[in-house]
Amino acid sequence: MATNKDYYEILGLKKGASKAEIKSAYRKMALKYHPDKNKAADAESKFKEINEAYSVLSDDQKKSAYDQFGHAGVNGGAGGGNPFAGGFGGQQGPFTWSYTSSGGGNPFAEGGFDDAFDIFNQFFGGGFGQAQRRSQYRLSVDFMDAARGGDQTVEVEGKKRKIKIPAGANTGTRLRFDEFDIIFEVEPHPEFKREGYDIFVDKKISFATAALGGDITVPTLDKPIKIKVRPGTQSHTLMRLKGEGVTMLRGKGRGDLYVRMIVEVPEKLSGEQKRLLKELESLEN
Repeated sequence: MATNKDYYEILGLKKGASKAEIKSAYRKMALKYHPDKNKAADAESKFKEINEAYSVLSDDQKKSAYDQFGHAGVNGGAGGGNPFAGGFGGQQGPFTWSYTSSGGGNPFAEGGFDDAFDIFNQFFGGGFGQAQRRSQYRLSVDFMDAARGGDQTVEVEGKKRKIKIPAGANTGTRLRFDEFDIIFEVEPHPEFKREGYDIFVDKKISFATAALGGDITVPTLDKPIKIKVRPGTQSHTLMRLKGEGVTMLRGKGRGDLYVRMIVEVPEKLSGEQKRLLKELESLEN
């Protein structure tokens, strides 16, 4: 049953607390009142209140409604709610937890803890739900394989496994097997920078090309392509190439590629170049 207590008070916070403060307070309170470690008669009910408070205050929309209208603003939807829903997955058994790579909803992610078990074991020692915990392995994958998809053969638990890297995978993406999980860590690329499904690349162009315009060749995830530079292009101008980014997970399209034009100003000029630039300067004045 949903509590009528103030959610901020339950977590020992003041109204307006930041996300980081809410996460930190939840972790401390959850550890303190977890029924498996706290044998007080009211530990279970307090633990449920703590989860309920976090499920509302960790959700931007629910928190906004609660801040404005109190419990009526969330329509009782938070009562007994799972604080890990959307981003952290949820409790699928007494001790089995799973979470996805998106959203950042794992309240135990700070401090190097992969999941709820890591933080409980750190504070209380081993054995906490250990029998039902799934093995986790981190796998370093090539930038291009993560962006476009690929395969990698690795040895896991003494057996060789062919791991299929789904197109669109990113650092933190989890691949679930029957008996273990693989968590990807994507290696950096010398040219491309990735933000979600979008790719950014710097392209140096000459001062003359920036001023007069022209065609240049830029790298993409698939193959180099030619694009037109407009006359008068300023340094650090971004050009968007729609659909040339990373393939989205489950094949729902592709992100975009952004080319940042870096205008190169020559450090040394010939006598003729200096003459022409001075002539240009005089025409501008």
